[in-house]
Amino acid sequence: MKYKVGIDISGGDHAPEEIFKGAVKAKNEYKQDIVLIGVKGEIEEQAKKQKVDLNGFTVVDACEKIEMAESPVQAIRKKKNSSVVVGLKLLRDKKIDAFVSCGNTGAVVGASTLILGLIEGIERPGIALMLPAKKDSSLIIDVGANVSPKPLHLLQYGIMASVYYKMALKRQNVTVGLLNIGEEESKGSEFVKNVHKLFSTCSVNFIGNVEAKDIFSGECNCIVCDGFVGNVALKVTEGCADVMGRFLLDAVKKSFLGKFGLLLVKNSLLKFKKKIDYAEYGGALLLGVDGVVIIGHGRSSSYAVKNAIKVAIRELEYELTSKIKREVNEICQDSRIREVLTA
Repeated sequence: MKYKVGIDISGGDHAPEEIFKGAVKAKNEYKQDIVLIGVKGEIEEQAKKQKVDLNGFTVVDACEKIEMAESPVQAIRKKKNSSVVVGLKLLRDKKIDAFVSCGNTGAVVGASTLILGLIEGIERPGIALMLPAKKDSSLIIDVGANVSPKPLHLLQYGIMASVYYKMALKRQNVTVGLLNIGEEESKGSEFVKNVHKLFSTCSVNFIGNVEAKDIFSGECNCIVCDGFVGNVALKVTEGCADVMGRFLLDAVKKSFLGKFGLLLVKNSLLKFKKKIDYAEYGGALLLGVDGVVIIGHGRSSSYAVKNAIKVAIRELEYELTSKIKREVNEICQDSRIREVLTA
């Protein structure tokens, strides 16, 4: 089945060039309808520069840009013709099936909430990212949407994450853990302790507190935290992976035997890089909004953009948004959960 995926050409540190390249790669590889949303003149300029025939694309002119450093709230209010606002209105009106942006995260989250609305029973959206782990994969939520949440918001993240993980990876008995500074129930701030109490009343498979090292162990399927902590954890992970890779290369290049050995393990190193490179995972799903919205990394390359579009297509193929809505609604009917939600 063919889907219409809208891509924000104006969003990202390397926009519009890398975003346009990624959209073209996705079009060629996935054979889906790609809708280019951005400044029409810039899109046409990139098409000419990269020798791309725009007849195979739908171009939607959005003459304003929301810059990466802009205040999200002010930008959404003032720039009604920005690529973010225009793209999300197209999604709301069913003119596209999914929206992908590597632009201002706060603006995408805010505009998605206002324009698309939230799934019934959910108060705040959360950015959910699937990461590689020793056992299967780990899903961490939230990695930047909500930096000042209420305990209830984290409970809702756990519910959505467990449903998403079950649907996306076809797993049963999905585990949910709360990211903390220790595994003991007594550890952490009052906020985290209150979240722990809420999870103890929930019907999801809550296994208690988990530490940062557990993000990649795979011992816990879904790891819940506030957006500030999650974003810091994600950025530390990215930086560490990049530096470790460079340290490794520097070490093996210092001797002839090291260089010779590098040739022997080249394929293994490439597989290693592929495993830890954020570009391979493309983008994160904004869970909780009523539509498929994928948020890519601000510094995404064309390869990362292509993979972000791939994530959007996968969500559409699995019909995950409608399934999440149905499952979340069922879970929220649990009398214990209703008590918490209405408290």
